Amino acid sequence: MNLEEYRKHGKEVVDYIADYLENIRSRRVYPAVSPGYLRNVLPTSAPVNGEPWEDIFADIERCIMPGVTHWQSPHMHAYFPALNSPASLLADMLADAINCLGFTWASSPACTELETIVMNWLGKMIGLPDKFLHCPGGSGGGGVIQTTASEATLVCLLAARTRAIRDVQQNEPDRLPAEINSRLVAYCSDQAHSSVEKAGLIGLVRMKYIESDNELSMRGEALLEAITHDRAAGLLPFFVCATLGTTGACAFDNLKEVGLVCEQNGLWLHVDAAYAGSAFVCPEFRGWLQGIEYADSIAFNPSKWLMVHFDCTAMWVKSSQALHRTFNVDPLYLKHENSGLAIDYMHWQIPLSKRFRALKLWFVIRNYGITGLQKHIREGVRLAQKFEALVLADARFEIPATRHLGLVVFRLRGENNLTERLLKKMNSRGRVHCVPAALHGKYVIRFTVTSTNTTNEDILRDWAEIRNTANEILGDTTTSPVRAKVPLAGNAETNGRSTDFIQTISCNF
Repeated sequence: MNLEEYRKHGKEVVDYIADYLENIRSRRVYPAVSPGYLRNVLPTSAPVNGEPWEDIFADIERCIMPGVTHWQSPHMHAYFPALNSPASLLADMLADAINCLGFTWASSPACTELETIVMNWLGKMIGLPDKFLHCPGGSGGGGVIQTTASEATLVCLLAARTRAIRDVQQNEPDRLPAEINSRLVAYCSDQAHSSVEKAGLIGLVRMKYIESDNELSMRGEALLEAITHDRAAGLLPFFVCATLGTTGACAFDNLKEVGLVCEQNGLWLHVDAAYAGSAFVCPEFRGWLQGIEYADSIAFNPSKWLMVHFDCTAMWVKSSQALHRTFNVDPLYLKHENSGLAIDYMHWQIPLSKRFRALKLWFVIRNYGITGLQKHIREGVRLAQKFEALVLADARFEIPATRHLGLVVFRLRGENNLTERLLKKMNSRGRVHCVPAALHGKYVIRFTVTSTNTTNEDILRDWAEIRNTANEILGDTTTSPVRAKVPLAGNAETNGRSTDFIQTISCNF
């Protein structure tokens, strides 16, 4: 394909994408395929000779779309949002064409400098203290774009491990790093995402899980008790991951209490706000950030709720030197005349190179503005409140955990198998898609507002689908009993409280 053909076919692809997104409601949100379906329609070997573009393009609908779960559909309520927007898509077209590898400032100055600027923009937008921002001659903090929140947690755990080993060796220089590492212990809530456990496995450190309270929140007193116990046993506590917006029920750890314990005991505090962090662009949701001044690092995913498509995880640290000490490599071929004078992001991450992700973040923030992004977040929360009110009005259902932001967890009253059957039948029909979690031994369905295109009518349609499926499960096709209407402002008081978290699906992408 030459550039003239690229001009022609590129316009065809843009039209196809626009039509796809515009008409996505007409597609079945969850595919009706079985594992291995694609092997039955594609050749077992690559073509020897190039094929016409027309044949390749036709196979998008014939081969690919039948196996796609349509994450942009307004009837997609599983996991957390994974949004895109025209501005984000256009930015990545340009970034892919430029295709720079931003490992050092010299490898592409614009790639590095735009990232530092937009990360400062975003940090200010969510109310981070200045110590987390890039500032020449300042504290040494700053932001970097990682691929996922999982990677951000791992990067910060490894940096904390390096700091802990270094601190011990300052007093005991004969201690080997491997010996010190064997005594390290990290902490997180029993609500924390599975990626925190994975970070501990990769870092070869013990991970202790702190039992959450009735609000599914990790509290300072429980954390301090665990730290005290482990120190008495000869272990070296060094790292805590606090979660703001858990996967199971969007619960929030008590950051202020946890942060104070970390500061008093010299532990690195990382904040995983993968989903909820986007909501902090709205001042009314920043109450959950109280205590952020105690944190050493924080990360969230604009790729979830800020219409910047995957992958894009925003991570900030108070001390970039902590990252440098962990990831610094300095061979001759990576040196440049401005080494030490400009940021080289290869020292802030696990990979050497990085894509020009800052471009799509820049495009989206400029295209929507702060007020546009705030409007988008608030609309998602409003639609979740609407769905919550519908559930509360049907006496056959219950909401076992407080709704926060855009996530509602609900279930049929009674045995778990009823709710499990409800979810399986819903998903098998493909008209609405949700995933489960388990809270206090109760099997629940997670319903998240995930699409920029979701309307009141979509919520009503999805609720009708859920109720009709429940009618079949319960063998009752008559009108279900209806509760008195509950004002939205009073929902938090009427919801039940779950006491602990057993398991959850994994969606910290």
